Formats: sequence, structure tokens, C-alpha cells
Amino acid sequence: MALDGLYLRALIKELKDTLINTRVDKITQPEKDEIILSFKINRKNVRLLLSANASYPRVNFINYTKESPMKAPVFCMVLRKYLNTAVVKDIRQLNNDRVLMIDFESSDELGFNSIYTLMVEIMGRHSNITLVRERDGLVMDCVKHITPDINSYRVLYPGVNYVYPPASNKADIFEISFESFKEKVLETFTEEAEINEKFFTKVVDGIGAPVAKEILFKLKENNIELSVNNLKEIYDFLVDFFAGASSGEYVLGSYTVNGELKDFHCVKLDYLLQKDGQFTSFESPSTLLEEFYHARDKVNRLQGRSHDMQKLVNNNIDRLEKKLQILNSTLEECEEKPKYSLYGELITANIYAIKKGDKEVEVLNYYSEEGEYIKIPLDVNKTPSENAQKYYKRYNKLKKAEENAYIQIEIAEGELAYLQSVLTNIENADTYKDLEDIKSELVETGYIAFKKTMKGKKDKPSKPLHFISSDGIDIYVGKNNIQNDFLTLKFAHNNDIWMHIKNVPGSHVIIKNMGEIPDSTLLEGATLAAYYSKAKNSTKVPIDYTEVRNVKKMAKGKPGMVTYSTNKTIYVDPVKLELKEV
Repeated sequence: MALDGLYLRALIKELKDTLINTRVDKITQPEKDEIILSFKINRKNVRLLLSANASYPRVNFINYTKESPMKAPVFCMVLRKYLNTAVVKDIRQLNNDRVLMIDFESSDELGFNSIYTLMVEIMGRHSNITLVRERDGLVMDCVKHITPDINSYRVLYPGVNYVYPPASNKADIFEISFESFKEKVLETFTEEAEINEKFFTKVVDGIGAPVAKEILFKLKENNIELSVNNLKEIYDFLVDFFAGASSGEYVLGSYTVNGELKDFHCVKLDYLLQKDGQFTSFESPSTLLEEFYHARDKVNRLQGRSHDMQKLVNNNIDRLEKKLQILNSTLEECEEKPKYSLYGELITANIYAIKKGDKEVEVLNYYSEEGEYIKIPLDVNKTPSENAQKYYKRYNKLKKAEENAYIQIEIAEGELAYLQSVLTNIENADTYKDLEDIKSELVETGYIAFKKTMKGKKDKPSKPLHFISSDGIDIYVGKNNIQNDFLTLKFAHNNDIWMHIKNVPGSHVIIKNMGEIPDSTLLEGATLAAYYSKAKNSTKVPIDYTEVRNVKKMAKGKPGMVTYSTNKTIYVDPVKLELKEV
């Protein structure tokens, strides 16, 4: 799933067709390893994402916007200084490698035109974005500083000369002759070497493992001998295989196997279609990257931001589950309580037949219908009266323990349900703002210690999700427990419809009742309640719904905790609906 040099070759053509001779309008840095360059083209905003993320490095046009930090990072300020209003003059690739170079023409402090090159290295954890001044090769700044203690061969930080990544000694299949290809192979492999997918990634420049697997798959399909002694036939196959890419004809698409998005590329990967794999075609390499990476990248970053909160909530959930185990063990012990009361009663009834020093007494159990005799252990150092009192005390102790255990279980179960709902809200969060709202909620409920922040305007809490049903009716969905409380207890009217998944953490859903609500809108509201819940990956989940007048805040309950009555239930599959969002 890595963007290789071959795919970058396809991407550069689209970038050049769109950006050459256009002027930079805006530069932002929403993440520590991401830059967004905005351009005005035919009165439309065109955004180019440059990402040096270790997991998902890439370059592509994007249709979404990302919130930028209040204070721009240093690298962003450097880019604004040298590239703001600069014109894109050329976009190049370093050989067939994963290095993109964007040349900008910009006026310097004295009004002279200078060329600055943005070097985008798409190399996994070694990915970087560096601004280089062309006339002297000086690094102005880079998104990741590489010091000598990190890499002794190649340093990257302001003021040093830019050093290109180590050159590849592989074959350029678009230009190389058979003799040169053979020479490259024999430099790396012996005549007895096995030809597998690693053979092609080591010999051919600019291809990753997916293309190498496809080449091997096609060679076997065409019954071509996989031997170093058969290099001519293999070379001819490779030239034919890359002929489309050489002429700019690409097969852009993503591949899904068993419902999981597996890979993407600009050449057909038939090996992924063998076992019920599905191919989705795309017209633009940039759109393909955006579709493939955006959701994965967002989840990855949100999980990174929410890690500490998830750990805190999970620790508290573990604490409560252990507490409930102890309390339930206490209740099991308390099941012996009636026996101790009975012993006390029977000792008292037969007190004159018992002497101090007796180890036990056998008495008639007159409380039993069978009228059997039972043996009661006695403390030889206690009088009969003291033995009776000992059993009464044990009974009363267990009785109080039982009463307290039931109270504590109710409290713990309520807190556990609340924390599980918070965990669900964290997992369903779509933006950093959603996570900040959940963090504020945990501060309010005392799970996170309050810290004084710098003076300034207090951030407004985000709003609940607002959808318009296919019948034109407003549907609101809470993204956290504070929003759930607001929607249900303050915003909704008594005759509005309230929805929630049955016995599982999830969002409160409110359907505004302006008259009779069609079944189609009820179904859509229920689907939203299922999708924004812990059971979003299940099927046929039960959704309870009733009028808001029947929903009450749970006494001394945490945010979002309510009770309801006179409800009906509808079963739906949790799916993402294509409803208009306001």
C-alpha cells in the first residue's frame, strides 16, 4: 500500500497539467508532517497535500479542508516567506524514485527572481519535505530535521547544503537496453538465483512489492521460465508490461479483497482479483490517493490524538469491572446470611441445654417443615449466650455488607455504562474538535484533572450532527454525552422522537416532530442511531424510540444517562446514510 516511483510518475502528469504557471495563494500546516498548498485556478480553490507521514506519505489534490493550529509552525512560516505568491515553474521526479521536486519562482528581499525547490521525499518513515534554494543548494528549512546523530551520511536542517537521497543502481525499464539490463541483473544475482518478487524490486527502478507480485504472477501465467538464464524473454515481457505506463496510459484503480481495501495502483494488479477481489476504477491518480488514504490517515491520526484518553477510560473501566467482581463475590458470601440468623435463634431457644465448653450442639430445626436436627459449631471459650450473639453479629455484618454491595453495584454499573459510552464516542469521533469536547466532558466529570489554560476566549463546544431526512425532516445526532444531554433535555420538544440503541452505548438521536413522521424518516433515524453506536459493525440491531416526554434524566446520573418508558423497537443494519448534512 505504498506509493512507489511508478505511481508518482502517473501523478506528476496530473500535477503538471493543473499547476504549471499557477500562483500559490495560501500555505497551511495542519499537522506536524503535512503541508497544504492552495491555488486559485479559474476562480476555484485547488488544494495540494504534501504529506511526510511515516505511515501514509503522499502527494495529491484534496477536496476537504483541515483545521490549522492557532500558531503556524516554524516550517510553515518559512514556506510563507519564500513561496507565498510564488509561481509553479516545473514539477519533476528524481529518475524513477519516490522524490518529487516542485520548482517555484519567487521574488527575494531585493526584488530579484529566485528559484526555490520543494523536495518531497516519499519514503516511509524517512519521508520529508525540504525547501531548497536553487542557486546555492542551501536548505531553507524542512519538516523533519535530520541531525548527524540521526544520519551521518545525510543531514537536513536550515543552513546546510541539500544532499540528494542515495542514487539507485537499478534498471530504468523505460530506457534501458537488454545488455544494460542483463549487466544490472548479474551485478546483483548469480545465475543460480531464484527469481521471485524481491528479484524485481531489487533490479527494476521505481516499483514496489505490489507491481513485483503482479509481474511474477503474469510471468507464471504466460509460462515464462523464471531463470537468470532466460533474461531476454523476461526483459521483453517487462518492456511490454510497462509499455502503457511509458506512453502515459495507466489503469488507475483500488482493490478490495474479502471486503477489505487492500491496495491501489496505476497498473492492473490481476493477482489481487483471483479470489473474488473487486476492482474500482478511477479517472485521476490524485482522486484515487485521496479516496484510499484519507479515511485511513484520519483514523490513524485520531487514534494517536485519543490514545491517552482511551487509556484513561479503559483503566477506569478495568477498575470498575474488578470492583464489580469483588462486590459480586461479597453477595455470594452474603448468601450464607440466613444460616447465621438461624443458628443464633436455635442457640437462644435451646440455651439451657448448652454448657460452656461444648464444641457443638445438635438441635431441632423448628423452622423447617421436615423437622430435622442440625449441628451448630460452638466456640468452647464462649458461653451459650455469647455464641448466639456471635452468630447474630455475623448475620448483621453480612446484612449490611449486602445492602452496601447492592448500592455500590448500582453506582458502579452506572459509571461503567457511562465510561463505555465515552469510549464509543472516542471511537466514533471524526475531528480533533470532537476529541477536545470529549476531553472537556471528562474534565467536567472529574476523570481528568482540571488545568488552568492561558487567558483568552473559551472555545465554543462543537454542535451535534444535523441531517435532513429524505422526507425533509430534521434529525440531530449527539457526538458525546454533553451533546446527548443537550439534545434530549434542553433542545428537543416533548413530542419530538427520541431514539437510542437498546442496551448498548451510543448517540441520542432526535427527530423533530412537525406533524406525522413518515416510516422512511423513522428508519433513517434508527439507522443513524445504530451507526453512531458501539454496534456499528453489527447487523439487525434493536433501536428503541419514544416521544421525548417519556425520557427522564437518571437520578444523580452521569451526562447522557437517561431512563425512558412506553417505547417501541425497530431493527436496522448500521450503515452510513447519504443524507444531506447541515
